[in-house]
Amino acid sequence: MADLSGLSDEALAVFAFAAYHELSSGQRVRSVVQKDGAGHRASAAAVDELDGRGLIKADGREIVFTPAGEEALQGIVSAIRDLRKP
Repeated sequence: MADLSGLSDEALAVFAFAAYHELSSGQRVRSVVQKDGAGHRASAAAVDELDGRGLIKADGREIVFTPAGEEALQGIVSAIRDLRKP
């Protein structure tokens, strides 16, 4: 899995948001909305941080996970799923 050590809580929240959508929909998530027009948006600092680490690409409206970002997201989703194991 990609190294997520040292990421800010805001940057981790982007992954948490994506993981929520993947777990609730049952479909693999490759991108999330950056700014929805209803006041919800990812922190600009988080976007810069994740882009600088090569985990996402963003265009102001959408955050697209790079292959390394997708790998990290799948690791997070797997770790969450592992919580239900006895």
